[in-house]
Amino acid sequence: MGIQRVYLDNNATTPLHPEVKREMVEAMDMFGNPSSMHAFGREARANVEHARKTVAEFIGAHEDEIVFVGSGSEANNTVLSLFACASNLCLPGFKARTTIITSRIEHPCVLETSECLAHKGTTVKFLDVDEYGRIDMDQLKEYLTDDVGLVSVMTANNEIGTIQDIAEITRLAHENGSLMHTDAVQAVGKMPVNVNDLGVDFLTMSAHKIYGPKGIGALFVRKGTPYCPFIRGGHQEKGRRAGTENTLGIMGMAKAVEMRALEMEEEAKRFAVMKEALKKGIEESIDDVFFNGHPTKSMPNTLNVSFPGAEGEAILLYLDLEGIAVSTGSACASGSLDPSHVLLATGSNAERAHGSIRISMGRETTMDEITYLLEVLPGIIGRIRTMSTAYIKGEEHVAAK
Repeated sequence: MGIQRVYLDNNATTPLHPEVKREMVEAMDMFGNPSSMHAFGREARANVEHARKTVAEFIGAHEDEIVFVGSGSEANNTVLSLFACASNLCLPGFKARTTIITSRIEHPCVLETSECLAHKGTTVKFLDVDEYGRIDMDQLKEYLTDDVGLVSVMTANNEIGTIQDIAEITRLAHENGSLMHTDAVQAVGKMPVNVNDLGVDFLTMSAHKIYGPKGIGALFVRKGTPYCPFIRGGHQEKGRRAGTENTLGIMGMAKAVEMRALEMEEEAKRFAVMKEALKKGIEESIDDVFFNGHPTKSMPNTLNVSFPGAEGEAILLYLDLEGIAVSTGSACASGSLDPSHVLLATGSNAERAHGSIRISMGRETTMDEITYLLEVLPGIIGRIRTMSTAYIKGEEHVAAK
């Protein structure tokens, strides 16, 4: 079989859905500012508000609870930064609640923001996870003291796909009088997500993970929840996020959501079949492998696997030569040579973490592509291991480098 072009990095970003592309192209002549009162502006405003309603309904929210933002990272920064404002009375009643709880396997935009806030005086407590990436619930209960203002735990992990029990985490947070935020960027559009079932106060989502455009996301803010704008200087989004609305991006996001509502359920079933075939194929053709993430409570499109004795970057590059795109972890951290913080948090050593790749399927992935990957991957792992003087079957990189 000749070289194919196979995209298996859909957790990093997804291609535009054809219907999203059509929607955006047709709307490109609509240039009015949604804040303008004339006909051009009113047309843009009508489309923005229709999109807001579409996005809200998809997650069980009211349209007034949706704030359009530039990205999932901006939404996460907005929520976390609320509690940097608390001592300045931006959050009435929360002046004494300036402690944040999050987990050690969050996206870098949450971890780095939390670390930044810690340097400025905010107390941040990091939850440990088990070998599968599920948070330590007993530790959460211990950490929930009366100074905790916010708990922030992602719904599904972007690297290993593990899904958290957000409803239970929210229940514990609310019993303590704390607010609850979940980064649901990797979950919304891939599994049912309803803000009322989860009970959360804040929820983050992003368009480009669900076949929508880049540069647009949404933040759910439950009605009555304290809020402090992260970007100031305008009345847009009812004063919650300054800056002229990205009308085309917002419309593209809404269309992506519409298509998710139609395609998500059947797609998840297809992913589960391909994931099982991929896992079985790797187990049968390659010795000494480790699958990362929870075996059942995980996203159906995501498989993270470690190959001791083979560097993840080398695997990625060899696969790329065969036309196959995968990842060694979060796209936002791909420029780093450090091992995955997610895998380290699950108890993996640095050697195994370095030898991991993430395979994430999308709506265009076919079983033929999975078969092609299984045809080329064993030879690649064998070739890399042969070149590695540090690899001994059953052990991990025992030789010094």
